[in-house]
Amino acid sequence: MTLPVAKLAVLISGSGSTMLNLAHAIDSGDLPARIVLVIASRSDAVGIDRARGAGLACEVLPRKAFADVETYSNALTACIDAAGVDLVCMAGFLCFWKIPAHWVGRTLNIHPSLLPDFGGRGMHGMHVHDAVIKSGATQSGCTVHFADNQYDHGPVILQRTCPVRPDDTPATLAARVFAEERIAYPAAIKNVWLSMQRQIGGCRP
Repeated sequence: MTLPVAKLAVLISGSGSTMLNLAHAIDSGDLPARIVLVIASRSDAVGIDRARGAGLACEVLPRKAFADVETYSNALTACIDAAGVDLVCMAGFLCFWKIPAHWVGRTLNIHPSLLPDFGGRGMHGMHVHDAVIKSGATQSGCTVHFADNQYDHGPVILQRTCPVRPDDTPATLAARVFAEERIAYPAAIKNVWLSMQRQIGGCRP
């Protein structure tokens, strides 16, 4: 079965590590997709140079340049719509985007914990891993889910787990979780795209 190539918009706020992981999965043939556009929410995000260095089109929409969530969301939506993409992939995107109806069900997010645990506003990056360790949990992992208009909320697509070790620091746990993210996000995007193509009869034998 041959899948058409999915056109992706990838939203970033920081280093762009997840974005580069998706680009690597595409280059290796594991993900039938193309990153059409990267959008950064901060002008100082390291991921901007990394995206452009990888030959990816990158737009910068600083959240601070907009008066409120509504105007920022409208600008972000207009940018995504103009790119003609199939799926939006949040990749360490820390700004709230009020997702319009036509992107609900086509917007994915990855979170570095086993949601619904350790999610919500302010729970990102090392804050998550620190909270997991302090809780005494023996298992962590990552969650890919359809994003909605609540933080770290929406139907789960895929989860992968890893152990929390007695001597873990937030940094060591983060590295182990990211190893699972590298597998989970491309797989989840491919599964969603396959499901979409089946619904419209777009798969070729």
